[in-house]
Parts: sequence; C-alpha cells; structure tokens
Amino acid sequence: MISIPLHTLNDGTKIPAIGLGTWPLDDAQAEQAVLDALELGYRLVDTATNYRNETGVGRAVARSGVPREEVVVTTKLPGRHHGYEETLASFEESRARLGLDYVDLYLIHWPLPRLDKYVDSWKAMIKLREDGLVRSIGVSNFTAEHIERLEKETGVLPSVNQIELHPLFPQDDLRAFHTGKGILTESWSPLAPGTDVLDDPVVTGIADALGVTPGQVVLRWHIQLGALPVPKSANRERQRENLDIFGFTLDPGRMSALADRAHRRLGGAPEVHEEF
Repeated sequence: MISIPLHTLNDGTKIPAIGLGTWPLDDAQAEQAVLDALELGYRLVDTATNYRNETGVGRAVARSGVPREEVVVTTKLPGRHHGYEETLASFEESRARLGLDYVDLYLIHWPLPRLDKYVDSWKAMIKLREDGLVRSIGVSNFTAEHIERLEKETGVLPSVNQIELHPLFPQDDLRAFHTGKGILTESWSPLAPGTDVLDDPVVTGIADALGVTPGQVVLRWHIQLGALPVPKSANRERQRENLDIFGFTLDPGRMSALADRAHRRLGGAPEVHEEF
C-alpha cells in the first residue's frame, strides 16, 4: 500500500495529499470506486450533494473495513441551500445520505454572489464545526475577494478552497493568496479532462524521461505546487497509478514548462457562475 503524505490544515486537522474525486459517478459506481480506492490506500474521498452519489460513497466507507477515523470524507453545500438555516438542514440531509456521525470536510460548493447568502452559510458552517458535526470547513470556487469578506464578517478563514487547477489554468495569484492566508489549495479537474494536456509533447517527454505516465507527471506538478489534487477515476488500475506519485520529483525547469502554455478556464467563473 502506498504511503500518502499529509497536510496540516489551519485548524490543526490533517488531510491526505491526494484524494479521489467522484463526479459524475452514480451511487453504484461511486460505491465500487471508493471501495477500490480505500483498498489501494486512498484516505480522502470527495463528493457533493449535487453529485447525487453521497449514498454510494457512504456505503463504501461503511463496507471498506477501514477505520472511520482514517477516512476524510468531503461533501459540499449546493447553491439552492444557501442561507443559515438552509445550510444546517442541507448538512443533515447530506449526513443522513452518507450514513455518518460527522463529516470531515464541508465546503460551500459555489459562492453565488448574486444571491449574497454565502456569508450566512459560512456562519452556519462555523456552528457545525463548533458542534462537532464537521471537523473542518472550507469553500470551493471562491475568489480572494469572497474569502476576504468571510474573514472580515466572521473572523474565520476557510481551511480549504477547492478550485479549478491544472496546467492550462495554474491560478498563480489565487494560490499565492491562499498561501498568505494559510488556506490549502485543492485542485478539481487536476488532469484537465476533455483537453489534450496528457498528449502534450512537453508532458509526454517528461513522462518518458522519468519512466512514469503523463497523468502521474501532471499530478506530481500539483503536489509540488503545494496543491491537493482530487482526480476522479472508477478504474482501479488508474486509481493506483494516480496514487503512485510520491517516488519521483520534477525539477524547476520541468515544473515551469508544464504550465508554460496558453491558459484557459474549463469551468465557470466564480463571479458569475450559478449552480443550484
């Protein structure tokens, strides 16, 4: 079993340096994927209310035989449940679907600034953490401005911001902001699915030189940036490959070359994107 390093979050809890994403798997697919992943050594699983697979993820955690305290389960608040009381109720629905006494990491999935309720949701998440129902709280797809507002109005910074991050969109400024605030950057779509990144000559050349796969090169790039990638895979061998990224390093020249390309966002812009 591969040993995975840990990050210490700004609230003192620890989180593995790589996780398993589960979107867009259904319950049955997610259950099998998470079972396989936990057997291989993954200890961080990422889901969300809007993925509609929390039940499958929870079943896998229960069936796996891995002690509950060793598994970091992440889920996310959907846009339609923004607001203080709405967040508390939505969390309980997620916790019931997952079948868990507590959730390790709870994130606001998108800020939805037009609704202007994300601060109210954040206050509810602070309460959930204080009540011991959530170990760590964070956000997803938030900008520096959104995070500064949370800090100004509540005094509490997120432990994590899960953002789109890959060699086509390296997010240098936002990552630097996170570092200054002690916030861990988590990467969604870390392998830039739907693009030709894994076939790029720079990526394949580095992979050939190091005797690893293109996917391993890109995931290693995330690790050395200090980010936490959560690649999705329902394929056991690909899961194993994605996990096996701690036995080699990329020199500074290769790190720079990986992000030295035209940058483009694949998902929505947090200032305007709405997902309910």
